[in-house]
Amino acid sequence: MTNALSTLLETRDWLMADGATGTNLFNMGLMSGDAPEMWNVEETAKITALYKGAADAGSDIFLTNSFGANASRLKLHGAQGRVHELNKAAAELGREVADASGRTVVVAGSVGPTGEIMSPMGTLTHARAVEMFHEQAEGLKAGGADVLWVETISAAEEFRAAAEAFALADMPWCGTMSFDTAGRTMMGLTSAEMVKTVTKIANQPIAFGANCGVGASDLLRTVLGFAAAGPTAPIIAKGNAGIPKYHDGHIHYDGTPELMADYAVLARDCGATIIGGCCGTTPEHLRAMRDALETRPKGPRPTLDAITEVLGGFSSASDGTDGAGPVAAPRRGRRRRP
Repeated sequence: MTNALSTLLETRDWLMADGATGTNLFNMGLMSGDAPEMWNVEETAKITALYKGAADAGSDIFLTNSFGANASRLKLHGAQGRVHELNKAAAELGREVADASGRTVVVAGSVGPTGEIMSPMGTLTHARAVEMFHEQAEGLKAGGADVLWVETISAAEEFRAAAEAFALADMPWCGTMSFDTAGRTMMGLTSAEMVKTVTKIANQPIAFGANCGVGASDLLRTVLGFAAAGPTAPIIAKGNAGIPKYHDGHIHYDGTPELMADYAVLARDCGATIIGGCCGTTPEHLRAMRDALETRPKGPRPTLDAITEVLGGFSSASDGTDGAGPVAAPRRGRRRRP
């Protein structure tokens, strides 16, 4: 399938994605508990500024403000009937910014988790998950998104449902999971298991990887796990800007632009092709990352010790790929084994 992202990947050794959505919107005045997706129609200048901040800082890809714009999450705000409208608006604003940038900038339609737990552990059926993801995908497609980008997923079942929905929408896609529980996703997947999941999906993603999680060090250990499994698709790394700290009633991330510049280069050397930031990452961080990627030569694949020396220690002793650490409990019918 010909699309802007695949074309860029054919001609570039690395691409830079964007940074945080929530962090930057909170800096613009979004209040905790509010639905940021409502700003796609109520505060269009601020959403345009969000996208332009990433593009002007050198991002080749930015994600739309549509992470929680599915029927399940919007229902919390009484807006479950506005899925198509809010996703279409998010992508339209992105399309305007990308087209005005003077270069190829990919508009990636952000699709977050449904917020529900899938059967048999929860009540969300596969069919309903596909329906919700498809509804969101059609809105993003109508607004002009180049690709769809499912992110912060923890369950393989939900990842597969998104892939099926994107096939129905006839849209190319990328996908990332969040490895935030001792090197695993909340539902117990390791980096190696994610690679196996991706290779078995009929509707293959353009690229896959990890976002968010705990900190930059942990995310790069996950990227090394991906690379060791020998995937054929490009790897995505979108790590948080340091570790969250609670200060004066707000969450702040302690990662400096200098730290994120080091992270970006290490991510490339670990095997990532698409490199960006997640929570806490501002345009200032992105500018430093872009400069580092352009000016620092590619180095050997770093060791775990080399990563921790530069970015700090890991949050857990193991990421699970070595057989150590917590193990996901096997399923027995509709309940987890105690």
